[in-house]
Amino acid sequence: MAININTGDEDEVISSINTTPLVDVMLVLLIIFLITIPIAVQTHKVMLPSERVKPRIVNANDVNLAVDVDGKIFWNQSEINTSELNDRLKSISTKRPQPEIHLRGDEKTEFKNIAVVMLYCQKAGIVKVNFVTQPQPKN
Repeated sequence: MAININTGDEDEVISSINTTPLVDVMLVLLIIFLITIPIAVQTHKVMLPSERVKPRIVNANDVNLAVDVDGKIFWNQSEINTSELNDRLKSISTKRPQPEIHLRGDEKTEFKNIAVVMLYCQKAGIVKVNFVTQPQPKN
């Protein structure tokens, strides 16, 4: 705290800065942050899967679906519309063992185009849909 000692000279300028309020504010902020940070970062404990890279086993019965940038759907290299997709998925869903769907989506396509294919797979009762991605380069 700054103390003004009156020496009789009224024109003298006091050049000292009172830092007590600044320290008080900083301590209060520090206490607030120490209390709120643990609350903000608490999440439910979940076991996250570890990265696994295993070679894909190709089965002749598996279906390769692709969605291009424009949202066109391809069934093993041939373009189909959504009604054909629905019919074909329903017909393969009754096979035992059920073939897997390998879904490839262009990186620039909108997600809704991929979601349409996933919705038709779900409605047809397809059990296993795999997303095929480009593997990350090893460093």
